[in-house]
Amino acid sequence: MPEPAPHHHEDPEVSRRSVLRTAGAAGAGLGVGLGGLGAASAAAAPQAPGAPERQAADEPAWPARQGKTMIGTPFERRSTVRVGIIGLGNRGDAMTDLFLAVPGVKINALCDPVRAKAEKAAAKVTAAGQPAPALYTKGEDDYEQLCARGDLDFVFVATPWEWHFPMAEAALLNGKHVGVECPIAMELGQLWRLVDLSERTRRHCIQMENCCYGRNEMRVLRMAHAGLFGDLLHGAGAYIHDLRGLMFSPTYYEGPWRRLWHTRLKGDLYPNHGFGPVANYMDVNRGDRAVRITTFGSPALGLAAYRAEHMPPGDPSWKESYVQSDMSISLVQTAKGRVIRLEHAVSNPHPYSRLNILGGTKGVFEDYPPRIYLEPEMSDDRWGDFKKYEKWDHWLWKDHANPPGGHGGMDYIMVFRLMQCMRLGLVPDFDVYDAATWTAPVPLSHASIKAQGAPQAIPDFTRGLWRQARPGMDSAKP
Repeated sequence: MPEPAPHHHEDPEVSRRSVLRTAGAAGAGLGVGLGGLGAASAAAAPQAPGAPERQAADEPAWPARQGKTMIGTPFERRSTVRVGIIGLGNRGDAMTDLFLAVPGVKINALCDPVRAKAEKAAAKVTAAGQPAPALYTKGEDDYEQLCARGDLDFVFVATPWEWHFPMAEAALLNGKHVGVECPIAMELGQLWRLVDLSERTRRHCIQMENCCYGRNEMRVLRMAHAGLFGDLLHGAGAYIHDLRGLMFSPTYYEGPWRRLWHTRLKGDLYPNHGFGPVANYMDVNRGDRAVRITTFGSPALGLAAYRAEHMPPGDPSWKESYVQSDMSISLVQTAKGRVIRLEHAVSNPHPYSRLNILGGTKGVFEDYPPRIYLEPEMSDDRWGDFKKYEKWDHWLWKDHANPPGGHGGMDYIMVFRLMQCMRLGLVPDFDVYDAATWTAPVPLSHASIKAQGAPQAIPDFTRGLWRQARPGMDSAKP
């Protein structure tokens, strides 16, 4: 099958510099208003034909749509997906292996300001039998040159969080589909900007949320949709992971960027791993929607205590003042009245957990360790064995019982499925509206804590189309 012609979008904003290019600016523009939208977002635009987008009286106003919705929009079918990767640190390097492991994927370009990292990844590409990829290593802005190439279909972004928005923006403005590591942006205005750009350029902007593809998560998803939990009532998700040693390591991250976010924001810095799977269980943006969030945060003591015990006098970290809550707890309410609890804790001793809880009128599942209680087969008030429900595994896990790569194989399943959708011309399992919704707790939890727990409205990024039931992660096998 012939490759589609390169698709370009002329836009004067492709060369603009993000306000998040310096550490100082990264902490400056974190308001939750719509100031980051730009003048174009205020202009009226036609609505999608036949779309029920009337504004509900009790919903906050949303900006006018600039193009047709991306809901239900398939990728263009292609025999080979041509990929460019921006960011080749720990995550980008590992994901390079997985892109190379998926059939029908060709890596044409790599970008990292540390040339040795780009060269290491390039060696993997040639070792896999592909031509040597082009390298972009001339400073922080060289990613714009990668995005401007005419031989890329998909750009993958695995860089420090402050770069996620400008890099996704550049990819969309250059007519590329883009997948971004979590979170997809750090400001509410940036989320609206990505929604608008995705609609305007007709290119998908995907949150690369690997936890949605975990075996347990996909099994619970199918069970929930089959009605085994009854009417769904509540769920919980989290990122509880002791990162103190990694955040103070001089080599694990390229600089202190991740630790510095703990000096800027008080709320949930990394909600996606917990929010995404539960949102899928409850069909958020597909018949229900997240309406509001309220967050409380504990004192910020863990990083300072770790620094006092482990870092020598004179270390640059001694100039830092940490404000991010050691434990943030958020409650999200949906339009159907369901409640989702989100937790974030990375600064204190704690075994790893994403909680991953789902409860309904017929039973409940709780993870870490996985256990289940369902009526009527369980009636002795004791947890049941989740392994007995393997028949509910998603077809992706039945086809790939022992996937390669890290995080128990979920990373490979995610890459395989996304590349499959691109090659076959399918609608992606989730879209820019999901990316924006799952990331919205980053700025909104910060605003809620600053307002002593006052609820914050979660925007309806679908502009009313959440009311329509539609497929998502619980996909049929092609």
